[in-house]
Amino acid sequence: MAEHKHVEQQYEDQLRGASDGSGITAYILHRAKPHLPPWLAVGGLGVAGALGSLEWQGSAAAGVGLTLASVALTGVTWWAGKATGQQRRMHSAITVAAGSAWLTGACLAGPLTGPLPDLYLMGGPALALSWNIRMVLRRNVDGTTAGGADKGLLEKVGLARAQIGATSVEPNRVTAKMVLEAGEQTNEDVAKVLPRLASALDLPTSAVRYLGDPASARRGELVIVPEDMLAQVADWPGPSALGASIAEPLVIGRYDDGSPLVLWLPGDPDAKRNATHVLIAGGTGSGKGETALNLMMEILSRRDVLLFVSDPKMFQDFRPLLPGMDWAAEGGPDTEVMVEAIKAAIPARTRWLGAHGYRQWVPEAAQQQTSPDHTCRPDGRPCGCPGMPFLVAWQEEAANTLRALGDDVFTGIAQEARSAGVSLIVSLQRPSYDQMSTSTRASLPSVIALGCDPRDEGFSLPDAVIDAGAHPGAWGNRRPGYCYVVSPGIPEDRYPSPGRTFAVPHTAIPTMEALAAWAQRHGATADPITAAAVGAVAGQNYTGRPTPGSTPAPQTAIGDEGPVAEAEPYGLLCDPEDAGIDPEAELPDEEGGDDTPLWESPGHKPSPAEARELFARALDEFEDARQMVVGPKDFMDWCDRHQLSRPWVSERLKEAALDGRLEPTSATGRWRIVPSLTAA
Repeated sequence: MAEHKHVEQQYEDQLRGASDGSGITAYILHRAKPHLPPWLAVGGLGVAGALGSLEWQGSAAAGVGLTLASVALTGVTWWAGKATGQQRRMHSAITVAAGSAWLTGACLAGPLTGPLPDLYLMGGPALALSWNIRMVLRRNVDGTTAGGADKGLLEKVGLARAQIGATSVEPNRVTAKMVLEAGEQTNEDVAKVLPRLASALDLPTSAVRYLGDPASARRGELVIVPEDMLAQVADWPGPSALGASIAEPLVIGRYDDGSPLVLWLPGDPDAKRNATHVLIAGGTGSGKGETALNLMMEILSRRDVLLFVSDPKMFQDFRPLLPGMDWAAEGGPDTEVMVEAIKAAIPARTRWLGAHGYRQWVPEAAQQQTSPDHTCRPDGRPCGCPGMPFLVAWQEEAANTLRALGDDVFTGIAQEARSAGVSLIVSLQRPSYDQMSTSTRASLPSVIALGCDPRDEGFSLPDAVIDAGAHPGAWGNRRPGYCYVVSPGIPEDRYPSPGRTFAVPHTAIPTMEALAAWAQRHGATADPITAAAVGAVAGQNYTGRPTPGSTPAPQTAIGDEGPVAEAEPYGLLCDPEDAGIDPEAELPDEEGGDDTPLWESPGHKPSPAEARELFARALDEFEDARQMVVGPKDFMDWCDRHQLSRPWVSERLKEAALDGRLEPTSATGRWRIVPSLTAA
């Protein structure tokens, strides 16, 4: 960063030099040169008066002409001084008026007539010295200046008494310290005039920011970015650190001055940086999908992280990355199970980290525990326990999940997960209070705010960042990928600086698939603690990251008589027993026993014992179908077939919870099936 040399240092540099006669003479002549022009002007004025008297002395016509010229010259000086400060304008006009008046008198009456020589000898040096003094006073030991173009600009926007101090110049970025008038102006006053300041500079509003000093109400830094370097789209360059730790910065784009746009998920006790959860917010067409791709690909390129993803859009944007994910859920009941499994994993992970001497997750926790400083053995010897990878729980299109499960479904995870080495990422269009609880929003300290409706800015960004000049509402959906990032580890003066995430073109799909294959082979696998906690809740729903060459397990659907259909990875539901049937063949003739009911005849209501057995079988069928969260509404067709009521089902659900077959979830009326092998 190029810093302007301090004025006092410049002054000291001028004093250095040789101390002999030639050095002193050179110094005096060098220091006198800037002050010579006013004296040369005074001398030239005397010569002009003497020469003019030879030509026009006693001429009435010359008197009229010289008087008009004097008035016109003074008026032009006053007019030309509009762009300068009031003091300079007044000083210049007085100097020109006095000089032209003496010159008129000298030309008409002679320079030695009456008081003219005395006025010249006294007034000339006085005017020259006044300009010399003005020049000397430009050197301000406080490093601030109240004149020049900066002063005129501030005066235009209502900050005439503010002072611009030391200024640093970087490529495409100018940072100037500002000191406001004590008792009259505050940092809030600067925030209010930023749009007018941008207008005066002929720049977009987002190009001018102001960051107030937390220790002062009248000091801060004004940042101006004259050129929008984000206008040119930058394609995704590939993983920034393939095989590195998730603790290294994740590069997702660049700022408007060309520097990398980064954020961190785990904390760093040495850097005093906290772990974080992330909110990705942006309206339709704002580039939220590509932003998510950038962040997700950075996560998958790291060696010590697990990725759980829920996407109600059926992984439309992320399908090439599916093989690298440790768990993928397509919304609905699968997401319910994932949420409950993460909740169960948090206390198990914190218990393990605490037993091994970790106050928070660090990269060493992901390695085998061979250090006596991190052992769970009472005798202090290395325990050799497998490491615990970092866990990212990603909720894509979270508005769908929030509507289905409640606006506080993520609150518990957001409040408790950071110390467990779990980072929650929530992506949705509008994080307003009517979609997400205020407790959840307050527990998401990091945000990637893309373009939005101007009325929604306050839902995405803190007020202080908006006051500093951040306005995602100015973009809407016209500039996909433009964003502001607020996150631990990023300097606060970067919060109001716009960035743009990398574009991910269709030509990048082979690279994405190669990245997913790398994650399959070299990425972290779930540690025994996390796998056991998640498996105890999810049962067959959680199988871990697929092995190279494997295909996703088929999903089983529940029909009228239980699990009767299996979904091919990309096809329609088909019963395996009917796979070989020719739909065009004639039906066979009736045989004996075809009309005998398998369980009960039509209209038969089961006895209480039979009903309980049917209910137990239904729970088994749901578990076989990998639907691990159920409620009365899931039994509607089942109740109609067996002539049982929903209140009867609700009672049986409560009984099953008492027996240990079910566990209550955070959503009212929803129950989690405890896998059969682990049921109490």
